[in-house]
Amino acid sequence: MESIPIWQWSAVATAEAIKAGRISAEAVTAAHVERLHAANPALNAVVVDMTAQALEAARAADARQARGEPLDALHGVPVTLKINIDVEGQANSNGVVAFRDNIAPADSPVAANLRAAGAIILGLTNTPEFSFRAFTDNALHGLTLNPWDPAITCGGSSGGAGASVAAGIGAIAHGNDIGGSLRGPANWNGVCTIKPTQGRVAAFNPSAPVERPPMAQLMSCQGPLAREVADVRLALEVMSRRDIRDPWWVPAPLAPAGSAGPVKVAVAKIPADMDTDGAVLGMIDRAAGYLSDAGYEVSQVEGPDISVAWKLWADLLHTEIATLQEAQMRQVASPDFLEALDGMLRMATFLDAEGYMRAIAYRSRVLREWLVFLERYPLILAPVSVKRTPGVNADLAHARAVGDILGNDMRFTCALSVLGLPVAVTPAGLLDGQPVGVQLIGSRYREDICLDAAAAIEARVGVLTRRLWARDAG
Repeated sequence: MESIPIWQWSAVATAEAIKAGRISAEAVTAAHVERLHAANPALNAVVVDMTAQALEAARAADARQARGEPLDALHGVPVTLKINIDVEGQANSNGVVAFRDNIAPADSPVAANLRAAGAIILGLTNTPEFSFRAFTDNALHGLTLNPWDPAITCGGSSGGAGASVAAGIGAIAHGNDIGGSLRGPANWNGVCTIKPTQGRVAAFNPSAPVERPPMAQLMSCQGPLAREVADVRLALEVMSRRDIRDPWWVPAPLAPAGSAGPVKVAVAKIPADMDTDGAVLGMIDRAAGYLSDAGYEVSQVEGPDISVAWKLWADLLHTEIATLQEAQMRQVASPDFLEALDGMLRMATFLDAEGYMRAIAYRSRVLREWLVFLERYPLILAPVSVKRTPGVNADLAHARAVGDILGNDMRFTCALSVLGLPVAVTPAGLLDGQPVGVQLIGSRYREDICLDAAAAIEARVGVLTRRLWARDAG
């Protein structure tokens, strides 16, 4: 560790070094503050700088350690939070100019759990307006760039989170996901994530004037992004701690008893109507080979219909948006956001009351089919996107762009949100110098199986961001 910069250390290694007394929390935080101020101007990933408070918190952490107080899992580890969750005293703007003064009266569960575990908050990361685009740009804070290549997107809506952690700003980044907002940025920034099972991580914003719509509550989830799978696992343990403010939170064990023998992996078949890039699908085959080499029993079998799940996601989510949120969005959003919103709404069939209730009921049948399949094949290997990384704001390229990206390219990603199943993403390697990741889908509350498989792939691919840093240093 002494041979590499402090900001490049993993979260696990950083926590261990601080607890062992080999380095102070203040020295670690100072190194990350320096990295933030060096790397962030070119990326615009962190849009609220909390480094002064971070250094103060690090000194307090060192004082607690000096007094011999118990140290928690992330003692002294620098992290970032997405600007759409409440952090006491900070504005939860959600990327919207009209919400720039929406000051949080208290911490959200994720922020509270990270603080309680000893994490040091460096700042808040960028998101598109209303966190409702796959591209991170807004009229309040501007465009966030991908550290691998400024011509390609960093993704969204956790684009600032993905770009920041890939660039070495913080060892862990918080994000959230309702249609791929953790998994797209992980894919395109070359980092790892877990979209947890619905109910695994508590969510609540004290500043919110109303509750989220019903299916948004069932589809949205909070989770970590990090450069290494072990760091994702550590962050998930902390983020998933109890918070009674979320009635959906479930006290499920993070490492339930596993089954004997090799884990069976089903490689997802690509629907015939999808327009794909053969080189990207080749990366899926490469990841399948890595799992096979690691002892997994890998086969390609016909699984549940991903297109059915995608249609449910599109219709339920956008019916709620059109019914409860569209009017407010149109009052305060930028022209770019409204153009993207129109593209998203065109994908959906708007449901009346009966149709909405029938669709929610049908979701149970679809989820049951997936759960039955996952009993036979506990893991499904699937693409995050079947295409290469889009360009910046590619969803504004033409009238059908949003539907092409979310309905074709990212169908496997968006569809899984309606099911509430856990999904890990880890890099499979580089394609023409750009990261390509894979999804590892598990049954409810089996994040451990997803992350085990992600670690097996990582053991072959390596930590991809080290290649980024070596390239930039050279």
